[in-house]
Amino acid sequence: MWQTAGPSEYLAITGAGIKDIKIVKKAFIWPLQRSVLFNVSPVNYDFKVQAMSAEKLPFVLPAVFTIGPKVEEYESLLLYARLLSSIEKTSNHVIELVKGVIEGETRVLAASMTMEEIFKGTKEFKKEVFEKVQVELNQFGLLIYNANVQQLVDVPGHEYFSYLGQKTQMEAANQAKIDVSEARMKGAIGEKLRQGQTVQNAARIDAETKIIATQRQGEATKEEIKVKTNVKIFENQKEADVAEANAELAMKKAQWAQAAQLAEVEASKAVALREAHLQTEVEKKNALTQTEKLKADKLSKATVEYEIKVQEANWGLYEKKMEIDAQLYQEQKSAEAKKAMSDAVSYAAKQSTDAQLYAKKGEAEAVKLMAEAQGHYVKTLLGALDGKYELLRDYMMIDKNVFQEMAKINAGAINGLQPKISIWTGANDGNNNANGTGGNGMMKDIAGVYGMLPPLLNTVHEQTGMLPPAWLATLGDPNASLQR
Repeated sequence: MWQTAGPSEYLAITGAGIKDIKIVKKAFIWPLQRSVLFNVSPVNYDFKVQAMSAEKLPFVLPAVFTIGPKVEEYESLLLYARLLSSIEKTSNHVIELVKGVIEGETRVLAASMTMEEIFKGTKEFKKEVFEKVQVELNQFGLLIYNANVQQLVDVPGHEYFSYLGQKTQMEAANQAKIDVSEARMKGAIGEKLRQGQTVQNAARIDAETKIIATQRQGEATKEEIKVKTNVKIFENQKEADVAEANAELAMKKAQWAQAAQLAEVEASKAVALREAHLQTEVEKKNALTQTEKLKADKLSKATVEYEIKVQEANWGLYEKKMEIDAQLYQEQKSAEAKKAMSDAVSYAAKQSTDAQLYAKKGEAEAVKLMAEAQGHYVKTLLGALDGKYELLRDYMMIDKNVFQEMAKINAGAINGLQPKISIWTGANDGNNNANGTGGNGMMKDIAGVYGMLPPLLNTVHEQTGMLPPAWLATLGDPNASLQR
């Protein structure tokens, strides 16, 4: 059987195939299943809760609560369907349930507050009641949609609020009498005050009028002086502009004259630079011609290539030098031209530094070219000698006349020496038999050594000037024999 719930209704289905309860808006009810249609519209509950404050003062709290199931939460719908769906929402059972929760929470909260706190903090009191009641209603799946708490009223026999109202009325009446008396007093004082203020304001206005008139006269005088001052300043400014224009014209004339002189100097220097360039070309041709002659007459192919590289390196160095000199000259002239227009001392120093740096770079490039030419020359020779370093070394030493220089140095080292040569023999002129045996042979050897000492010591004395120690021997006449 197909069953559908209304807009404010739900179906609670139990039975076969359903573990607990199924909440839906529409469903097919199978055999062995049961459905209950329950309404979720909120209902108004009107209560008059009797409570007692901390001072044991009873009072009545009239309230209207709008309460219904929580349709936004499925779990709350399950709780409501399980506990209250079979009971009419307007039945005494539900009313007593809601009323018991509200009265219990209201009484507990009121017992912890004084009557003054409840009366002055009605808004906070209502909020506390609603929150605590909502916590208790959550277990039934109910929600407080709205709650209105009316004015607190007295319990019959306890006229606290009545007496409090009478007190307020009396205080208001007394305050009204006081306000009337104060109003009369303020009226009398105000009248006198306005009369005095009228006289004071009239006197103040007269004084201010005189002050303003004096100020206007002073301002007029100031404006007149200001106009005259502006006229004088304008005249002085115009005179200064004329003087500045004359000075600028003089500076322009000086610059034009200087530019004309610089043009003449540059033209003359350009001719000199052209002559130097042509002379450099002639020198280059002469150097190449001489290189060809040396290549044909004296040097090998490797030597010719070396000389060519050297001449090219020299030419590159000379050309770089001429370019550097020309650039340096141009930069110096440019610095002198700028000096007339502004402070050119620092500018000229900077240009000179840049020119020196460029010259150093040119020298470094020339050295590099020389090194490359020499490297090519050595590489060519080493290739011609089949990579034999010893032959290359010997060739280079012969080519550079190293052996001749060594001979000259050695000859100079011994030049001026007067060596003395001494020749002597043994005691028997070396005719003794060296193969003797026994004591005679040993004595002959000792005698021979002893006979060698005199000429040896004489020779040392003659050549070095050194004398033997006294314990060994003394020398007399160098030509005489050794004395013991």
